[in-house]
Amino acid sequence: MLRQTLPVDRQYLEKVRKQEEALQDTETPRLKKRLIRSVVLLLILMYFSMGHMMWGWPIGPLENVSAGVIGLIEMVLAAVIMYINRAFFVNGFKGLMHGAPNMDTLVAMGSGVSFLWSLYVLAGLFSGAGGAGYAEGMEVVHGLYFESAAMIVTLITVGKMLEARSKGKTTDALRSLISLVPETAQVERGGEELTVGIDYVREGEVVVIRPGDRIPVDAVIIEGSTAVDESALTGESMPVDKKVGDQVSAATINKSGFIRAKATRVGEDTTLAQIIDLVSDAAATKAPIARTADKIAGIFVPCVLGIAALVFVIWMLLGHGTAYALERAIAVLVISCPCALGLATPVAIMVGSGVGARNGILFKTAAALEETGRVEIIALDKTGTITGGNPSVTDVFPCHGVSKDELLEVAAAVESRSEHPLAKAIISHLGNTTLRISDYQEFAGGGVRAYTWDGSRAVSLAGGNAAFMKENGVATADIDRLQKETAEFANAGKTSVYFQKGGRLLGVLALADAVREDSKEAVRKLRELGIRTVMLTGDRKKTAEAIAAEVGVDEVVAEVLPDGKEEVIRKLMEQGKTAMVGDGINDAPALTRADVGIAIGAGTDVALDAADVVLVNSSIADAVKTIRLGRKTLRNIHENLFWAFFYNVLLIPLAAGAYTGLFGGWTLSPMIAAAAMSLSSFCVCTNALRLNLIKFD
Repeated sequence: MLRQTLPVDRQYLEKVRKQEEALQDTETPRLKKRLIRSVVLLLILMYFSMGHMMWGWPIGPLENVSAGVIGLIEMVLAAVIMYINRAFFVNGFKGLMHGAPNMDTLVAMGSGVSFLWSLYVLAGLFSGAGGAGYAEGMEVVHGLYFESAAMIVTLITVGKMLEARSKGKTTDALRSLISLVPETAQVERGGEELTVGIDYVREGEVVVIRPGDRIPVDAVIIEGSTAVDESALTGESMPVDKKVGDQVSAATINKSGFIRAKATRVGEDTTLAQIIDLVSDAAATKAPIARTADKIAGIFVPCVLGIAALVFVIWMLLGHGTAYALERAIAVLVISCPCALGLATPVAIMVGSGVGARNGILFKTAAALEETGRVEIIALDKTGTITGGNPSVTDVFPCHGVSKDELLEVAAAVESRSEHPLAKAIISHLGNTTLRISDYQEFAGGGVRAYTWDGSRAVSLAGGNAAFMKENGVATADIDRLQKETAEFANAGKTSVYFQKGGRLLGVLALADAVREDSKEAVRKLRELGIRTVMLTGDRKKTAEAIAAEVGVDEVVAEVLPDGKEEVIRKLMEQGKTAMVGDGINDAPALTRADVGIAIGAGTDVALDAADVVLVNSSIADAVKTIRLGRKTLRNIHENLFWAFFYNVLLIPLAAGAYTGLFGGWTLSPMIAAAAMSLSSFCVCTNALRLNLIKFD
C-alpha cells in the first residue's frame, strides 16, 4: 500500500494552540520583571532613607547635600517605583470611581496617602516650615514615608507574583492534555495510506495505528488487537487490552499491536477535545461560595476605608500628631487588603478541577465541584451504571442425564444465527460450535428453532422461554420440574433460556445484567462517607431487589419511567442535597433535575450533555472519588476563608494601634503590614495547592 503525505490543515489545530496559549502563565514573567525593577530601586531608596539617614552609610559626592535634596531623591525613587506598579492605582481608583472599591483600592490608597503626606512634609521643609537648621531638616526627613509608599506596592507585587505562580500550576494538567493533540494521522483512501493533517480525518474513515503511535481520533477497532495506554485521559497507569469492536480514544497510545480502526469522533468531537473544553469552562466559572466572597469583599472594602478614617481621627483626638495618626490609618488600609479573601475560592476550585481532570473526573462548572462536596443522597441508575448494561450467562443447569457439554453445544448452535441480545450474550460466553444447523427460524417473543442431522434423519433443536418449549414438543411436567429446580434464578431476577433436542429437554441457561466488579465496593464506600444510596431503574422489582441486595444500596425504586425518575429525584432533593449517576437517554431528565448530575463517560451524548460531572473511566467507583474530591475542595475553601477572615480580625486592631496599651506599645508599620498581607495571600494559595496531594486509593 502506497504511503503519501498531504498538507496539514491548521483550523482545528489553531484553536487548540489558542487554548494552549490562553493557559500559558504570562502573568508570572511580567510580574517578575516588575518586581525586579521595583526591588532594585527600593534597595537604593532604602539605602538613602535608612542606611544613610539612620546608620550613616556613605553616599559619595552627595555626602554634604542638604536634607531637602535627600528627600527629593527619595521622592523620585518612590515615584518611579509607584509608576512601575501603576496597575494598583489604575485598577484601584477605577473601582473607587465606579462605586465598587476593590483590594487594589486599599493598596493604592495606602501607598498614595503615604506618598502625598511625605510630599506635603517635604514641601514644608523647602518652604521653611520644617526648620532652618540642618539637624531640624534631617529630623523632618526622618518623618517622610516615601520608603513606605514604595515598599507597600513592592511587597504586594511579591504576593501577586506568588499568586500568579500558584494559579499557573493549577492549569498544568490542562496544558498537558492540550499538548497531546496529534497533528497528523494515517488514513486509508482509495487503496492508499495517506498521512494527513488531523483536520482532514473524517468520521467513518479507516485510520492506521502502529505500535508506539498516538491514536489521532476516537475510533472503533476493525482489525488487530493491542494494549492501549489511556493514562492521559483516565489516570490509570496500566495499559488496557483492546480487540476488534473495542473503542479507542484520541491522545491515548498504542503500546503493542498494529490496528486498523474506523473513526467515530473527530476534531472537536473527540473525548480529548471535550475534556479540554469542560475543564476550561469549569476554570472560567465561579462557584456560589466565590460569589458570596465577592459580595463580602464589596462590603468589606468600604468598611475598611471607614475604619482607617476613624483610626486617623481617634489618634488625632488623642493628641498623637498627624504623622502617627496617618501611619496607623495607612497600616489599616494595607493590612486589610482582601487579596486572601478573593483568592480563597477560585484557587481551590482551579486546583480541584485540575486534580479531577487528571483522574478522569470532569467538572463542567465550578458550581458543580462545590455542590458535589455537599451531596448527602446519591441516586444510582441500575443498567449501565451499577451493572454492565449487557446481559451475560451466569448459570448453566443441565437436566438429569444430560451432560453440560451437550447442553452447551446445542445452545451455541441454536443461537448462532440470532441477533437477539440474549443470543449474542450466549454466543459470547460459549463461542462457536461445529454442530451444523438448517431451516433456522426465529419467533418474536418466544425463541428460535432449527434442525440438525443425526445420521440420516433431521432432529429439531430449539431455544427460548418455557412456553416456547411446550410448543416445540417438551412435556409440561419436565418444564415444571426444571423450573422448581432452578427457582433461585427467578428469585434473583435472572432470565432463563431453555433448550431442547428432538423434543427432549436438555437444560437451562440463566442470564442477567451482571453487576460491575467495582459496584459493590463503590456503594460500600459511599455509605462509609455517610451518603444514602438509592437505586433507580425501570426494570422489574424482583430483578432490582436482587441487584440491590447484592451491592448493598439503602433503597430501591423500580419500574419507573424516565419522568418517574425525575419525580423521584425531586422528592429526594427535599430530603437533602442529591446527586444522580446515570448513562442513558432515559436518565437525562433526572440528571438535569438533580443538584449534581453525574454521567458515566461511556453513556449517551444526551446523558453527557445533561450532566454536571462526567466520569471518563465509566466506573461507578469514580463517583466515590468525585464526592471525596468535592468535599476536600469545599473544606479547603472553608479553611482559606477562615484564615483570610482570622488574619483580618487579628491584625486590623494591631495595625490601628489598639493593642498599644495592652502589650507595651505593639504597633504595625505600613511596610510590615504590606509584608503580612502578601504572606496571607501566599498561605491561601499554598493551602489550595495541597489538593494536588490527594490520594484516592
